[in-house]
Amino acid sequence: MTTLVAAVHIVVCIALVIVVLLQQGKGADVGAVFGGSSSTVFGASGAGNALTKVTWTCATLFFVTAIYLAFASTQRMNGSIFGSVGTPTRTAPRRPTAPPLRKPAAPASSTNPAAPLHQK
Repeated sequence: MTTLVAAVHIVVCIALVIVVLLQQGKGADVGAVFGGSSSTVFGASGAGNALTKVTWTCATLFFVTAIYLAFASTQRMNGSIFGSVGTPTRTAPRRPTAPPLRKPAAPASSTNPAAPLHQK
């Protein structure tokens, strides 16, 4: 669903740019050059222009899709991106080592074999 809304959002963005660039600027007629522009709010053509209605429609769709995409992006996040990644550890290559040396067998006492050899 988010992919579909993102595609609609991109199309609406492009359409909005094109429609805004196609519109004639306010007071862009020849009379405006000499100071004779109209004092009405929407200019001489009025508010019923087809390009104005398309602009409002595209702007409304743009805001609705932008709000939906912002809300959907917060819902997909379920944790930190670092939650499953541990710290990388590098191990040095192991060198072959000699087997450990054996200790010579100590003589065991006859009374207590587990007793330490040096007592005070």
